Amino acid sequence: MPTPSILVATWDNGLFSVTGKMVHQELPDQSVRSLVADGRGRVLAIVGGHSLCRRSSDGEWTTIAKSEFELSCCVPIGNVVFVGTDDAHILRVDPDGGQQCLTGFDAVEGRDRWYAGAAIIDGKLMGPPLGIRSMAATCDGAVLLANVHVGGVPRSTDAGLTWRPTIDIDSDVHQVCAHPTRPDIVIAAGAAGLCISRDAGTTWTIEQRGLHAHYCSAVAFGRNDIFVAASTDHFATQGAVYRRPIDSNGPLQPLGGGMPEWINGIADTNCIATRDSMAAVIDRSGCLYVSHDDGAAWSYPFDRLTVASGLHIC
Repeated sequence: MPTPSILVATWDNGLFSVTGKMVHQELPDQSVRSLVADGRGRVLAIVGGHSLCRRSSDGEWTTIAKSEFELSCCVPIGNVVFVGTDDAHILRVDPDGGQQCLTGFDAVEGRDRWYAGAAIIDGKLMGPPLGIRSMAATCDGAVLLANVHVGGVPRSTDAGLTWRPTIDIDSDVHQVCAHPTRPDIVIAAGAAGLCISRDAGTTWTIEQRGLHAHYCSAVAFGRNDIFVAASTDHFATQGAVYRRPIDSNGPLQPLGGGMPEWINGIADTNCIATRDSMAAVIDRSGCLYVSHDDGAAWSYPFDRLTVASGLHIC
């Protein structure tokens, strides 16, 4: 059986493919964001800020569509790809590359109360623009979810034509993630804690028990567990990663199993990845942690690999 590869996307230095102890760089000096499987053994990504691209299993890249918008994330449903932008719009990209801006999203209730996340660091105002930080679709393709930063998680059940707001805006969500086989279960990482929905994103509960701090920045589903990264704030110098069985109501637990109590800075949006029994986490310093047994034991084969914008296991 081939050794799985971990794809590490970066903000300005392309993509690194990590297979065992081997590292191969692709698309040097370019930004790569939002790695997501297309359902056909390939990976979609935003490259250079304005291109939706596809990576084949042998590392060949093709451009699907280019846009004047600054693109931030994407999610496929069948042959269509929905793409979020840094100014809080969503595009529908058809198989032939044709694009349509979803005007229904622009009209979602409460949009006038969305705001850009920001903080004062060393006397300077810092933070990302108001935009779509992540997107997810339930495994049956029936529900599309867009994580607005900061604007909650608008939800569509008609392929993006109309949208309804969900979760309080000030939950300050940083990533939304749908379960790969159970369409009713969705999770999100918010500044208020781990957000869980058991009705496909219609309603949410927020879990904080077991966390050392409530600011959650990344989430992922393992085969049996939820993984979530937490810290005191976005610019924290250390963070931690926790787990809990998907169907449990108990407190979250630190990973253990060789994962240090504290990672360097946060694990940011999309910086936890899983596939089958494998899991990977990368922190702000570029330290990559890998598990091959559903997160029971961890190793860190690469230290300070790069400043990552996301992970994907293929």
